[in-house]
Amino acid sequence: MNRPSDNIFIDPSYPVFNQDKLFDLGDPMLNRDDQLLPFHRLREHLHALGKSVHTADYLLSGDADPGATSACSYYSLGILDNYQRIAREGRARLKAFVIMEPPVVAPHLYQALPALTNAFERVYVHNIDGDCYSLAGVQQDKLRRLYWPLPHAEVLEPYWSQRDRMQRIVVINGSHKPRSFHKELYSKRIDAMAALAPTGAVDLFGRGWERWWSGEARWMPYWRNRRTLMSIYRGACASKFEVLQRYAFCLCFENIAMNGYITEKLFDCLYAGTIPLYLGAPDILRYVPQDVFIDCRQYASWDDMWNEVRLIPMARIEAMREAGRQFLGSEAAQPFFNSLLHLGWEADE
Repeated sequence: MNRPSDNIFIDPSYPVFNQDKLFDLGDPMLNRDDQLLPFHRLREHLHALGKSVHTADYLLSGDADPGATSACSYYSLGILDNYQRIAREGRARLKAFVIMEPPVVAPHLYQALPALTNAFERVYVHNIDGDCYSLAGVQQDKLRRLYWPLPHAEVLEPYWSQRDRMQRIVVINGSHKPRSFHKELYSKRIDAMAALAPTGAVDLFGRGWERWWSGEARWMPYWRNRRTLMSIYRGACASKFEVLQRYAFCLCFENIAMNGYITEKLFDCLYAGTIPLYLGAPDILRYVPQDVFIDCRQYASWDDMWNEVRLIPMARIEAMREAGRQFLGSEAAQPFFNSLLHLGWEADE
């Protein structure tokens, strides 16, 4: 029987992952493009250490073993609603809060940082320097650097090996508007697509772009460019990798220009052997080598970028693809691949 201290409960980033669906690789919708693999791998790792791991709804509902709650450990991946109740009722120790979303998506999480650093032993953020968020009232000694958790440590060979690719740019993003506008890149992404559309070189995939009536469409960059966006829109896609393998290049913009915020967008391109046209973390070169992506910051305009990119010799493209393969398998990529394993679970030993 597990000791109480061997029981770990994790609030997922969104309630849809409750009932242990955070770890369920069999759900094709929730586990699209293997996005749940890091969490499944984490659970298997903790099981091997003799720990029981469930989503926190089991702790809150009373379905957990009554002897397994008072000294168990609680982690949250972004849900704010539960930790105060858990602390008040003495259900678990508040070990770590992990903020995966950036301020442009979830500004409320960053506004809550003073309270979170007061309540939890550790709080994980994409940078600990206060870039794009305020450190006022925050216990900075409790902040830890978060690396985006990756599902794979090598290229996906069936996609990466595809050589018959269109010498075009693909964009794979849903239609969204930021909740906070400081250093947001949603509008930059739209501006780039609108500028590139007349060249006939760009295709847009993702959910929601046709829904002009939705709340996500209620902002000027969308409406100013809607007709152009619809001219390049190719609908949603079931798998990013199946689409990426057909294109030589991908417009790969993060949602915010924030230090340390490097997400799956860049790595998805490397998995599939597609060259990322990257705009995002200003300190990207601290983490990712320059020879695996095209840095969009070096161009004065999107036309200038495409005029140069479309003439890149095939030998250089192949060298960049191979550099991406080497990077994924290197020590430099391990902090991303092992991200969830380094959230201080050893403190629960």
